[in-house]
Amino acid sequence: MLTINDLKIGTKVNFNGEPYVVVFSQHSKLGRGGGMMRTKLRNLITGTILEKTFAGAEKLEEAELETKKAQFLYKDHEQYYFMDSATFEQFALPKKQLGHLADFLKEGAEVDIIYFNEKPININLPIKITLEVTYTEPGFRGNTATNVLKPATLETGAQIQVPIFIKEGDKIVVDTRTGEYVERI
Repeated sequence: MLTINDLKIGTKVNFNGEPYVVVFSQHSKLGRGGGMMRTKLRNLITGTILEKTFAGAEKLEEAELETKKAQFLYKDHEQYYFMDSATFEQFALPKKQLGHLADFLKEGAEVDIIYFNEKPININLPIKITLEVTYTEPGFRGNTATNVLKPATLETGAQIQVPIFIKEGDKIVVDTRTGEYVERI
């Protein structure tokens, strides 16, 4: 059983009989009362976001999930196709179910598929991945007393904010949890 102190970003819980992942958590304490944890939970099956506040004494079950290795093959419209690396079985997951992780999938990438009740429901990507910048405006010198960011399009089609010194063709590291630039390679 998990207490409210265990509800950190990325924790997978069983709530109302369905698997959820914590995408936001904030601890607060009001006066003499017990602590509370404000959370946003994303349903791993449907992709919907649920806002829930847990009181200090509440306990949650950890979700019983299984992971297997798979390879991302291709996408068409709203479906993303994968192949199980052990059985070579192919299956599809909708974009809505994958959430923002779909923005960082490139063909041939190895991913961990999350299974709930022996059914594939979502994916896990490495925390940091390397992608190439395919388009960005040229940087300009000027008021750079603080970190200046500009939009960039990655090889997967995702758009993120990068520092002004990044140019087309650069390979950068992206944090898949937040979708933020980490470093240039």
